[in-house]
Amino acid sequence: MNATFADIHAAADYIGPGAIEVPLYQTEIFDICRRSSPFGQRIKQVPATGHPSRFFEETAIPNPGTSGFVNPRSIVPVVVSPTRVERSVPLKAIVSQINYNLFDIELGDQQKQFAYLQAKDLVDTVTGVMVAHDVALWNGNDTSLSTPTTTQYMGAIGQIAAAGGLTTTIGTTASIVDGIKSAVAQMVASNGFHVRPTAIYANPVLLDLIDREMKTEFNVVLNTDNITGGVRVKMLSTQAGDLPLIPDWSLGYTGTPGSGTAVLPAYIVTEDLIEYHWLGDPTPRIFQLGLPNSLAYQYVAVKFGAVVVKGANYAHYQVLVDR
Repeated sequence: MNATFADIHAAADYIGPGAIEVPLYQTEIFDICRRSSPFGQRIKQVPATGHPSRFFEETAIPNPGTSGFVNPRSIVPVVVSPTRVERSVPLKAIVSQINYNLFDIELGDQQKQFAYLQAKDLVDTVTGVMVAHDVALWNGNDTSLSTPTTTQYMGAIGQIAAAGGLTTTIGTTASIVDGIKSAVAQMVASNGFHVRPTAIYANPVLLDLIDREMKTEFNVVLNTDNITGGVRVKMLSTQAGDLPLIPDWSLGYTGTPGSGTAVLPAYIVTEDLIEYHWLGDPTPRIFQLGLPNSLAYQYVAVKFGAVVVKGANYAHYQVLVDR
């Protein structure tokens, strides 16, 4: 009988007198991968009414205006009616699958070096779905809620831009803080809608520019306060009160700040009016498929839903900062 064995020289780190060193690894895998953004944790999660998920928006109250003032001895009432618009948001799907080969699972169990790895990879698969979800909440590339053009969400940025609503650009030499505070004041001053923005989202690079501006011009460091999950963020005093400046890595920017051609966006939003309409469950669900001929365990993570920005043209503000 001829037996074939692998040469230990190929696997050993060192072979010498009284010593054979083979590779061993720490049982914990170094992992600081990005896993969530604050935006998805702070907006409303509501069950979808169907596909598409529908709602009504009242755009004007029944107001008689100046015609409502009449002679009290000769009352002629003015006929009025509210203005309501039907809105809808089509549901989308995010899926991800991971396969565990039976041989590899049993080999890992026998080696007992990464005993937790199967559970970690399954959790990471679900987390990957949530990362795709978080990025698409802002940046989904669909261009219409009424007639979808892609399988992605129509992101909050696209909905605000498509509504043709509030937007402003802060020039390269203008104050970022003054521009943002002015935008909030315009929202609060609306005579048609009761708008009270709740947060300002921006890339951390833009928030750093705000910090520097406050320190340089006023020698002031912005105060901090807690938001969801005990996270502490800077606060900016505005006509809507102290609004949190929330750093969101999923909000990108173009160019190199300081070059004069960079554009860094900030979004002043009314979070109560931004909803995620979910189907089945607001979190991803895991389905285990049967073992195929390859004897691989198959798990599929799936999430159904879509984001909708209510009042996109009056309750939210896009601020583009040139630097």
